[in-house]
Parts: sequence; C-alpha cells; structure tokens
Amino acid sequence: MHYKFKNLNKTIIKCKKCPRLTNFIKKISTEKRKQNINENYWGKPVTGFGDINAKLLILGLAPAAHGGIRTGRAFTGDKSGEFLFHCLYKAKIANQPFSKSLDDGLKIKSTYITNILKCVPPGDKPLNKELDNCSRYFDVEISNLNKLKIIITLGKVAFDNCLKFYKKNYTLTKKMHFKHGKSYLLPNNVTLIPSYHPSPRNVNTKLISEKMMVALFQRAKRISKA
Repeated sequence: MHYKFKNLNKTIIKCKKCPRLTNFIKKISTEKRKQNINENYWGKPVTGFGDINAKLLILGLAPAAHGGIRTGRAFTGDKSGEFLFHCLYKAKIANQPFSKSLDDGLKIKSTYITNILKCVPPGDKPLNKELDNCSRYFDVEISNLNKLKIIITLGKVAFDNCLKFYKKNYTLTKKMHFKHGKSYLLPNNVTLIPSYHPSPRNVNTKLISEKMMVALFQRAKRISKA
C-alpha cells in the first residue's frame, strides 16, 4: 500500500477527535452482542480498504456497530456487507460472495471501499461536527485515488458528504440531487452515482434488490473501462 494511505490509516485508527463516538465504540466493544460475546472486538475507527489504483470508489456512511467495529474492516461481518459482497461477487468485482473477517481472503478488483465516518454513531445518526472532523480523512483518500473514474455512494448522507468535497475543491455548475441510479459527471471527469444503502431495512422492503445493485455495479464496470 502507498505510504500516504499507510500513514493516513495509522492516523485514523488512533483518532479520538469525537469523544461521543470514541465512548460509544468503547461501550459496544465492552458489552458486545450476545452471539459475539467471546470475540475480541476491533474497537477502533475503521479505515478504507481495497485497491489504491481503483477506478471505482464505493462510499458508505459508517462502519456497523457489530460489523466493522467488531471485525476491523468496513462492510464486514454485518448484514449490509453480506448483501453488498454477494452483489459485488455477482458483478465479478469481488473474488468471493462474503466478507466475514480481515483474514477471509477477500479481494476486490480495481475498487476501494470506505465510509464517510470512520466510527459508528449512536443510532446511525452522526452530528455535523463529527462529519466535519472525519471529512479530512475522506478528503485525503479521494485525493489520492488518482485513477478514479466512478463513485457509487450508498445512501444520502454519503452522497451529500461526497458532494461537500467537490464543492470545496471544484466549481459545480449544476445542482445534484440524490436519486438512485442517476448519473452525474463531476468536474474532474469522475462519474457520481447515488444508490440506496444496502441496509437490511432497504433490502427487506425491496427499496433495493440484488438485481438493482448488481446492475449498478456492472454499469460502473462499463463506465470505468470507457
């Protein structure tokens, strides 16, 4: 991994800028969930992972309390990750249809996965100050993904905060609204596509389906090769 990402990840893991989030992670990791009571929780902020020469960036909101915060990797060990990697495998981006632990052999092709927020917020509702504190890490990540061609944001908060980066660094000439599957061309010739988050609620209510998500990733592959 490039030294910029290595240094960034070391900084993220040590970060304690948001006391509310630091305390919440400590509580989760101490109390644990019944089915994971005998496991050692990661219990720290969760970095992005994948190919630093990625053409595709998948951007979520935050690691799951008993997913990333437990396993140490985004979208790993939780229902959202289970659905996501099943779809990434179907789209031939991931080498396996699951993401369970840091040593499960997962590989993703020309893709980088991260969250806007590196810690889990209570009730999945971050404060604006927490998003602002964490935005500096996302800014470094996206600025160093030099071969990036497409961004898929999972959920509206990820979409809005991705746009914040572009508003700070570029002039946006048109308004962009969250609409699943809509494509926007950003000033640096990167395509932005918002998607519904693959949360159990969205999957169970059929707001997002396997067919929809696989089609979105296949479309992303075509754009990245254009």
